[in-house]
Amino acid sequence: MKNISEKEMDPQPEYIKKGYKGSDLLKDKVALITGGDSGIGKAIAVLFAIEGAQVTICYHSSDNDAKQTLSEINKKGKKGLMIKGDLTDSKHAKEIIQKVISEFGQLDILINNAAVQFPQDELSAISDEQIQKTFATNIFAYMYLCREALPHLKEGASIINTTSVTAYKGHEKLIDYSATKGAIVSFTRSLSANLAHKKIRVNAVAPGPIWTPLIPSTFPEEDADRFGKDVPLNRPGQPSEVAPSYLFLASDQSSYMTGQVLHPNGGEIINT
Repeated sequence: MKNISEKEMDPQPEYIKKGYKGSDLLKDKVALITGGDSGIGKAIAVLFAIEGAQVTICYHSSDNDAKQTLSEINKKGKKGLMIKGDLTDSKHAKEIIQKVISEFGQLDILINNAAVQFPQDELSAISDEQIQKTFATNIFAYMYLCREALPHLKEGASIINTTSVTAYKGHEKLIDYSATKGAIVSFTRSLSANLAHKKIRVNAVAPGPIWTPLIPSTFPEEDADRFGKDVPLNRPGQPSEVAPSYLFLASDQSSYMTGQVLHPNGGEIINT
């Protein structure tokens, strides 16, 4: 897996729609976003800041991308926090929540978004280590963070998990990744049922092909060049086109929705 930062991408991803003006949909809210240094996570972080939220981003290793995202949050007039570490370690999840509560005194929105993928042509090529890393990052970490956050979430809080179109249609080269994304759908539905009596909503977003650093980092150049061309809209989506789904689910605009999945995927029809 190559480690390509957003600055190296061509074309550059779009993180916010030009001229977008907020409406204070998240005024006085505190949001925590994993994988917030780049890609979809960055777009969510910047959009949430414009809409009035204080934002914490968690990331694994891309210091420059994380600093750039934090700078964008600050430019929107909101206080931000960046936390580096390994989300597959349950102790780190506890540390993250402690830091957020210490800094902001509350947590209203939890976005589980960080993920890894390692394309392989055959199931036999997927090692034990790859399976363990993919599941630890893509689903175990979501459960760790939710577990630590729950004592601090009050009525009206929102948890949003990032699943994928691959949870529904699969992917011939992302077998283990797709399996984790299916697990996220089931986790979302089960946790939503468990927390409904507390008036804490749990939903998910299932993006289709979105142009983020994960794509050129994990696919060969020829596959990256064709990326997103097989959907009805005939192009990959931009992070700016996915983030509004998270905003809707995080805000009171979706107060009657829980256990649901939104599908910004370029027009693919998914049987949910």
